[in-house]
Amino acid sequence: MTTAILNGFTNGNGHSHSDMASSHLANGVGHSTLHSDSTLLSRLRKQYAAAGQSHVFAFYDRLSPSEQAALLAQLDDIDVHRVNRIYQNAVAADRAITPPAEVVSFDDTLAVGGRLIGRSRTPTPQPDGFLPLPEEATATILNNPEGEQAWRDIGLKAVADNSVAVLLMAGGQGTRLGSTSPKGMYSIGLPSGMSLFEYQAGRIKRLERVAAERSGKAPGSVRIRWYVMTSGPTREETEKYFASKDFFGLDKDDVIFFEQGVLPALSEDGKLLLSSPSSVSVAPDGNGGLYAALRRPLSPSKRYSVLEDLRNRQIRYVHVYGVDNCLVKVADPVFIGCCISRNSPVGAKVVRKILPTESVGVLAKRGDAFAVVEYSELPKEMAEMRTQDGQLAFRAANIVNHFYTTEFLEGVEAIEKKMAFHIARKKIQTVDLETGEPIKPSEPNGMKLEMFVFDVFPFTDSLCVLEVDRAEEFSGLKNAPGSKSDCPETSRRDLLAQQKRWLIANGAEIADGVEVEVTPQLTYAGEGLECVKGKKFVRSGVLRTPEDVAELV
Repeated sequence: MTTAILNGFTNGNGHSHSDMASSHLANGVGHSTLHSDSTLLSRLRKQYAAAGQSHVFAFYDRLSPSEQAALLAQLDDIDVHRVNRIYQNAVAADRAITPPAEVVSFDDTLAVGGRLIGRSRTPTPQPDGFLPLPEEATATILNNPEGEQAWRDIGLKAVADNSVAVLLMAGGQGTRLGSTSPKGMYSIGLPSGMSLFEYQAGRIKRLERVAAERSGKAPGSVRIRWYVMTSGPTREETEKYFASKDFFGLDKDDVIFFEQGVLPALSEDGKLLLSSPSSVSVAPDGNGGLYAALRRPLSPSKRYSVLEDLRNRQIRYVHVYGVDNCLVKVADPVFIGCCISRNSPVGAKVVRKILPTESVGVLAKRGDAFAVVEYSELPKEMAEMRTQDGQLAFRAANIVNHFYTTEFLEGVEAIEKKMAFHIARKKIQTVDLETGEPIKPSEPNGMKLEMFVFDVFPFTDSLCVLEVDRAEEFSGLKNAPGSKSDCPETSRRDLLAQQKRWLIANGAEIADGVEVEVTPQLTYAGEGLECVKGKKFVRSGVLRTPEDVAELV
């Protein structure tokens, strides 16, 4: 069932809902508990009038009974007073940034393709001025094998204790890749034909096995819960895909689907825009919407939330990552162990920015607060500034790879009240409030509001930043096949190159022109490859088990 969720909003009784209006009704699914009765109508009319949003009832008396029910269901799922508060905070932050050329938009350009999107920033309680990350805030695995091993041991123990979960942000479609399916279903053309979802699931399953072996636990006793955040357009297809693949060998009870939220689209003066006489226009609330999504029921039939599930399972640590990185180390014990060792409630992996002109967002300090700073925000002299050893001072490129304690995630709701959503001014189709006729604007006539996952960073004083090797941990997938960078071909190249390094490091030789894929079934990060020692691979193919070696040498 496809659902669209209204960004953690609660109804007038304070209970969270799945949005059964915007997309459920579009798919012919009714809201069984909500009816267009006079009690509900009276309550909502008073609620929206008090919020200055009574225009949403402009056409109510002209609607059919089913359309009235649809509108009331949607309106009941919106906390209209919270919408007003979000609007006021966002506009206040937007107006506070002058001149326009200095807009600070904290956009993760590695995650969204390096596009400048002109959004306003979430204000921090700190004074203006960017500073490089202090050395004490950053750990590194580069040239640090002892630290890496110590962190790995800590992380593997946490995994073995069943204290670790992973959360995948997988709401996007592969539109720019020429696909309308969820991006995680995309195949980058590997010899195995495996999709991004399959690779990530394989890494989870392999890590469970490694952690169990290291801790002396029985096979199957270590389990990593996988929370998969979808969106309205992708949820149904994602769930069907996982089921068709038998959950890639994972226990299906350990895979939990939930949904990114949506927010009402607003006019410049903060009025809810109607997409039709019987519905409010809504739009996705950004990847930072995951925080509110964690508090909502998983689905109409599963009324508990991700946060409740984390508590009930006594999971203490959560690894959050984006779907479009073929090199992602899911539930990376090194990253988890580093954050645990530093007692940090929040962590961020970064890779080293090499060129001052590289169009990536970087982690930095803004006053005393941590922040993601877009490449367009840094003055040229700051972007080019170097440390004594010749590295860029602002080099910590963000790759949407984060760590959280469950305790921190439980407290984000209070933080959100201090934050401002980002404004994206758009051309939004709406209706004339007098006639009900559709309006197709030629210029931006309203705003969509979003939060980004890193918007919480300014509100923590203990962010663990771990620098990792880009060649080993990041290869983004955002551009169409045949593009110069961040495309299926570069993802395929980078993954196979990594696996070739693993084989050579374990004593193998690979003939020219031979491609050998090593699937997660055999190794998580290069371990367990003793079977290739002294072997020369002369045929291309796929290694899933040690027995496959004989066919390729």
